[in-house]
Amino acid sequence: MTQQKATGAPTSPPRVWTVDILLAEGFVLTELSAVAETLRIANRVLAQPPFRICFRSAQGGQLSCRAGLLVDTDPYIDRPDADFAFVLGNTDPDHPALSLGRVLKRYTSRGARVFLLAEAAARYLKDQGRGGATHWENAALLRERQGLFEASHALASEDGPIITCAGMGATTDIVLALIGRLTSAAAQVSVANIMLHEQVRDYSSLQPFSGARPTITGDRDLDHAIRLMQANIEEPLPIGEIVAELGVSTRSLERKFRTYLATTPNGFYREMRLNKANNLLLNTTMSVREIGLACGFQNGFSTLYKSVFGITPFALRKRRRLGADQSPDFQNVGE
Repeated sequence: MTQQKATGAPTSPPRVWTVDILLAEGFVLTELSAVAETLRIANRVLAQPPFRICFRSAQGGQLSCRAGLLVDTDPYIDRPDADFAFVLGNTDPDHPALSLGRVLKRYTSRGARVFLLAEAAARYLKDQGRGGATHWENAALLRERQGLFEASHALASEDGPIITCAGMGATTDIVLALIGRLTSAAAQVSVANIMLHEQVRDYSSLQPFSGARPTITGDRDLDHAIRLMQANIEEPLPIGEIVAELGVSTRSLERKFRTYLATTPNGFYREMRLNKANNLLLNTTMSVREIGLACGFQNGFSTLYKSVFGITPFALRKRRRLGADQSPDFQNVGE
């Protein structure tokens, strides 16, 4: 049945993006966790889980990381239908399983964007003879072996549908950036808060040894405004009080939100509060009324919620508890 907003206008079914995670023997567990867990939390924060994950490898079957964890994988396919692919490193840029030229073309030729992490990025840069980003240790190794080697110190570098990345802990930033692009800035911040990830670094941020800038968005006033909103969820501050605290005009703050986050201050604030409401709905026994109050909605919470997400808070809680939108594992449909 077609979902409808409170106004009666039909809405299209929520978009679900498929993410393939490509593994080689000895994969880096930090990177696997950063991709899979960050997307899982996004599925928990948002009313309609938007991410579906599949683990893949050259032959399929079980693969182990260096910590000994085993992961079941499906084999690569000739016509992948994923929207995104993450290729994990395995601490050895010379490992033959990281030479994936044909596999990558299968994804990019079908419109997918591919993220190469750490050693996978280094192997790609070496094979292609071009510059990009990889972990600074890999870049140093390639320079030592090949002399001049153009490797960026940034967290990530985009080259069409291929994004080369530093990997390791910066993988979380890359996935959060993707969540922000596909959903909203408020969802991105909500996921980062749950992860206790204080600063979401963008692609151009330098790897820590080179001195990354400590910022959320790159704009000091905008960062301050977001922190004020985060600290005042239950009793939302009027935007007028926020701009007075910042010492800027309302129009200036609105311009910053449009430029950096493609939204309005009120829209961002409202969605941040709704994201918290989702978390409370699915992870507490608080009543819907109590949740609305805890997130700053004194009246009309259920009506507003349905107008945004196409489902009432009561229906969402019931559906999740009955497992109606879940499959036996996260790899198939997310959480």
